[in-house]
Amino acid sequence: MKQPITGFHKDEKGDWVAELKCGHNQHVRHNPPWQLRPWVVSEEGRKSRLGTQLNCKKCEK
Repeated sequence: MKQPITGFHKDEKGDWVAELKCGHNQHVRHNPPWQLRPWVVSEEGRKSRLGTQLNCKKCEK
C-alpha cells in the first residue's frame, strides 16, 4: 500500500528513516552500489521527497 512521506529521522545507527503518513517508518539508505538514494544525504534532498509515496509493507499485512 502506497503511503506519502511526511518526515525523516535517523535511527540509532545513523541511517535515515522515512516517516510515513500511516504512522509506520521505512529506511531510505544511500548505500551504493546496492541502494542509490543520494538525495537522502542532504536536507534539501530529503525535503524534495516529502509527499513522495513509498510502498508500506506493514500496511499491506
